[in-house]
Amino acid sequence: MSFSNWYNRTLNQIWGFVEDRTAMKKWALRPQPEFTFKPSYWTGAFVAVAFFYQVVSGALLLLYYQPSTGSTLTACGQPLGTQSVAPAAWCSTYYIIHSVPMGSLLLSTHLYGAYAMIFLMFVHFYRGYYLGVYKAPREFSWMVGTLLMIVTLGMGFTGYLLPYTQISYNATNVGIVLALGLPTLGPLAGPLILADGTSQGLLSRMFDAHVLLLPLALAALLYAHIALFESHGIAPQATSDPLQRRRYTEKDDKQHIPFVPHILWYTLKWGLLYVGVLFGIAALWPWNLPTYVGNLAAANAVTEPDWYFLWLFKFVDFYGVTPVLAVGVTTVLILFVLFLPFLDRSKRTHPRDRPFFIWLITSLLGFFIVMTVWGGETPGVQILPLLVAETLGPIFAVNAVVTAGFYWRYRRTYLRRLAEREAQLGGLYTPAGPAPGAVPRAVPEVKGVE
Repeated sequence: MSFSNWYNRTLNQIWGFVEDRTAMKKWALRPQPEFTFKPSYWTGAFVAVAFFYQVVSGALLLLYYQPSTGSTLTACGQPLGTQSVAPAAWCSTYYIIHSVPMGSLLLSTHLYGAYAMIFLMFVHFYRGYYLGVYKAPREFSWMVGTLLMIVTLGMGFTGYLLPYTQISYNATNVGIVLALGLPTLGPLAGPLILADGTSQGLLSRMFDAHVLLLPLALAALLYAHIALFESHGIAPQATSDPLQRRRYTEKDDKQHIPFVPHILWYTLKWGLLYVGVLFGIAALWPWNLPTYVGNLAAANAVTEPDWYFLWLFKFVDFYGVTPVLAVGVTTVLILFVLFLPFLDRSKRTHPRDRPFFIWLITSLLGFFIVMTVWGGETPGVQILPLLVAETLGPIFAVNAVVTAGFYWRYRRTYLRRLAEREAQLGGLYTPAGPAPGAVPRAVPEVKGVE
């Protein structure tokens, strides 16, 4: 017997004893098919791992952080023997970096972990979009996931101000101007965001939202997302078969791999790898704290948000684009993603069967990448309409040509395969369906539907 077989059998015996004594099967997550043991099937789990690390690291940072704009008469990065009238929020961040043991590593991993969580969230979103996982019966799971994405971006926005640097303060004010530009909702949200209109009120609201309100919303939505996942199981592989089975039965689950311990160990393996890479990056490239709000040395600092909002800040730089228009376009995009399951009514999930939606999301992906780079290179520089057309027009045009070419080639080969199948079945099937008068044959069930 090989070591691998012996190890798996021993692990199953041990865990069988644990399950028998704890009744763990009643609350463990549902089993999964063997073919899902690939990283691409667990992008959502990676986002959850990133979120849990953010919770742990954020709780440790709260031991030292002071959400106050009041001045503190401490050295705070100044030469010994001098006093610096710097905000307490900035000074406490400086203290974490320079005085708390491993504080710089902790703060850097929290910041880079937020970037990683947002990046993994986008990977999870685009994978689900391309593979059509939003189709029935998973419409509400997709909608809850969309709300999770919005709340996660809100976490990034509110957390950006907490170090209370001049750059983050300027960028937050621009973001608030955009939010207040929303029709009807903007004036209603203004008092909730701005509080009493002071800098302290703004910092307090951002702090409360970042450490309490949004994490609670994120946890509730994450619970709903996992509950829906448990209800329907993992999404099936993309296919052109409109009759594909979209759910697993209890009989199927008995033949699948149990979540505990196998899938749990698999997820922990990738989770530990994620944490290790995160710590390695933070150790090699620790975050440098910019200067604080009110420092005259930062009077000419360029307003620039974190990378995931750069595209929106650059969009406002376009000639003729007002904050209201920018927020309106963003709202339309959010509503499109939220109600996508009811807009794409095709029962086929393979990307080749959804040319319009694939062209649209691929073009938007190119748009976001170009706008992000553009915003980072030329922040605050106004862009004329001709340059906008020359830069962004080719993205949509080239994607349209490529998508149409692939779709034409696919349809051509698809019709040929149908004709060959018709010949093999004696004329019972045609590309348009069963031949008139023919006795329909039972459609064979496709295995490995999930």
